[in-house]
Amino acid sequence: MTENVSAAAVSADGTVIAFTAWGEGEPLIIIDGATAYPAINPLNEQIGGMLSDEFRTYAYDRRGRGQSTDTAPYAVAREIEDLAALIEVAGAPATVFGWSSGAVLALDAAAAGLPIRRLALFEPPFVVDDSRPPLPADYVERLDAAVADGRPGDAAELFITAAAGMPPEFVDGIRQSEFWPIMEAVAPTIAYDGRIMGTTMSGAPLPGDRWAAITVPTLVMHGTGTFPFIVTGTEALADLLPTATLLPVKGEQHSAPADVLAAVLRDFDR
Repeated sequence: MTENVSAAAVSADGTVIAFTAWGEGEPLIIIDGATAYPAINPLNEQIGGMLSDEFRTYAYDRRGRGQSTDTAPYAVAREIEDLAALIEVAGAPATVFGWSSGAVLALDAAAAGLPIRRLALFEPPFVVDDSRPPLPADYVERLDAAVADGRPGDAAELFITAAAGMPPEFVDGIRQSEFWPIMEAVAPTIAYDGRIMGTTMSGAPLPGDRWAAITVPTLVMHGTGTFPFIVTGTEALADLLPTATLLPVKGEQHSAPADVLAAVLRDFDR
């Protein structure tokens, strides 16, 4: 298995995007969701290892996380450019697999015309009904204010409670864990994912035109044991995209084991 530990791509605005790659074959690029990056998400490496005979799998630190740099001001278009730079390194066209809000970034990138062969999306966290509270209308503004005021922990707490839907008492335990400094370090990027999600967590139907330009095969997955709002959200996306196939993944929640996902991605290639 071939591995590149300290490689990087350079985005259009000069931001350095660090990545690790495993295997040989068709390029497969993994996009993490909010707060995650390969150093703290072992599933990326595990998937890359399991697919190393068929894919060259790339997992990267989204801007502002891990070993990647960042450049102000932020715009979703800059993250699309980051992915474009990585595809240029990996070779086009690429298969793109996105987790959670990373799946929404993958959708936006495909709609923007990046050379993507196919999309695999796991549980984009859309809220399209009243099965859970919507994001506060001022969610992004509150995140920005907390970071600007030097309160990254408050931004992380807002994400955990308002976006992830965890009870406030859950935060107390996380604040005492070894994971909390990591959350605070990536807190400035949480608003990035808030901007990517846009109005898609408001309880309203998904925008009919945002991804209308997507023509590539798209696999939309949700775990059968996940939150009800994610089931309805992924079903809504599958209904919206003419090229989409909906795949319920038996027993899984807002994640899935590497062997399950690797098998799905291998089958999707056929």
